[in-house]
Amino acid sequence: MSWNHQAPIADMRFVIEHVLEAPGLWAQWLSDQAIDAQTAVAVLEEAARFASGQLLPINSVGDREGCRLDDARRVRTPQGFASAYRQFVEAGWPALPCDPQWGGQGLPMLIDAATREMLSACNHGWSMYPDLLHGAYETLRAHASDELKTRYLSKIVSGEWLAAMALTEPQAGSDLGLLRTRGEPRADGSLAITGDKIFISGGDHDLTDNIIHLVLFRLPDAPAGARGMSLALVPAVLPDGSRNTLHCTGLEHKMGIHGSAACAMRYEAATGWLVGEPHRGLAAMFLMMNSARLHVGLQGLGHQEISTQNAVRYAMERRQGRSAASSGAGAAPIASHAAVRHLLLRRQALTEAQRVLAYRAAHALDQAAHDPDPAARTRAAAMAGLLTPVIKALLTDQGFQGASEALQVFGGYGYVRDTGIEQSLRDSRIAMIYEGTNEIQAIDLLQRKVLGDGGRALAEWQHGVQTEAVRCEAAGLPEFSQMLRDTIQSMNDALTQVRERSATDNDCVPRVADDWLKGVSYAMLGWAFAVSARAASTHPDRQFAQQKLERMRYGLQWLMPQAAVHWTRVRAGTWALPALSV
Repeated sequence: MSWNHQAPIADMRFVIEHVLEAPGLWAQWLSDQAIDAQTAVAVLEEAARFASGQLLPINSVGDREGCRLDDARRVRTPQGFASAYRQFVEAGWPALPCDPQWGGQGLPMLIDAATREMLSACNHGWSMYPDLLHGAYETLRAHASDELKTRYLSKIVSGEWLAAMALTEPQAGSDLGLLRTRGEPRADGSLAITGDKIFISGGDHDLTDNIIHLVLFRLPDAPAGARGMSLALVPAVLPDGSRNTLHCTGLEHKMGIHGSAACAMRYEAATGWLVGEPHRGLAAMFLMMNSARLHVGLQGLGHQEISTQNAVRYAMERRQGRSAASSGAGAAPIASHAAVRHLLLRRQALTEAQRVLAYRAAHALDQAAHDPDPAARTRAAAMAGLLTPVIKALLTDQGFQGASEALQVFGGYGYVRDTGIEQSLRDSRIAMIYEGTNEIQAIDLLQRKVLGDGGRALAEWQHGVQTEAVRCEAAGLPEFSQMLRDTIQSMNDALTQVRERSATDNDCVPRVADDWLKGVSYAMLGWAFAVSARAASTHPDRQFAQQKLERMRYGLQWLMPQAAVHWTRVRAGTWALPALSV
């Protein structure tokens, strides 16, 4: 059986048009762009053709060949990657959600998110190169000088030049406050950047002539720790056409995404320019990091979609055992066995619910950028901030888990390279680590996004859940309505205890953060099950609606009980962790 991808356009449309009802809001927020549901469908269908037609065929090629350093110590990408990227740029895909002022198309982030899901599903390694473009664009647009914007922004928007995010150092992984890269001011206003970075995705490659590095560094007068970091724009090729003094010192030999060049980079008094204010580089970089975290979540979603699709198709074709319905005669498709059916229904329900959550986050970013009401923009930005760590952690955890469960369906055939699922399993694992490990996302969610703002964003989300409970009741879905009310009660009971304990126990938050994130993840999945079921109840395609309702009821009945485990653990968080012994 060949490894294929059938773009889930029908489900994407369901979420965009019926769950989020986004096209009507686009008419208000982006009235000058004339964007409607038909526009979105046309873009998604074309993106599906590019992803399945151009990227999927070179996915296994990239895995087998990987990247290499040539004799000049320049990175060469796998066969077909550069050609696919040229087609990507020529079709205008990099500029999809960017401001027309800088050459963008001004389309919603929601459409871009759906596009990114398909690109990641078909070729995670290749999609790593353009995935950083939007974050670089947002960072420079918000913080760069007018001169830097004029020189670089339109090139990034068009995709003519790609970007790299240079944060990590050997001694400074998740704790960026330990970084040592330094920048010396020069008389002409530029900086001399010196230091070593590791794990720099796309730090060097042959897809574009220039690569714009956004580098975290320290100025000579920088205070210690995270408060002393600044951000510099360091191009691989300088404005006069000469090569900057930076180079790749080695390529990481990774478990997966072999087509993505993960570089060790050295900057030797490389010329750069300050982006934003001195010692405020981390705040500027957060724009790029938050954009990247949404894209990483979409990578997890893409892996779930393609691995589930292929597992379902294989289970329908593969015959094994005997069918009870056939009175012991003949072999039945393994999809008829309860254990396999459970597994596949679980994957379908989870994948579809996570699509709702990811698209909800992108929709919030659209509102934060375009709603004419400043108060609404502020609330939407807070909502996107609340959703981001959940999207990043939940979707990447499930991306790996989904690939693992899909491999189980293939049995021994899944463990060898012939089917393609083992590559998806290897490729998906990194997303749980980069752009802030999932454990860091958990602490960020509880400490900064919930306790840090007094619970305002969480209360806003809960208000939406309570509204949905009323709507489900009115739509004749009382079981979903009750589940939502119970979810809010469980969450608030757990939060009350966390607040009380954390006032006197400094270790409480990190001790319970992981279970808090998982509990919130199930709460948000529960909302997605409910809102999808209600939207399906009035969907004109009755066959689609019935199948959707059945999967959402499966989520309600078989998946939501797991939430109680995590809330119990949060409430029991007074128990101290024992010391580790070797």
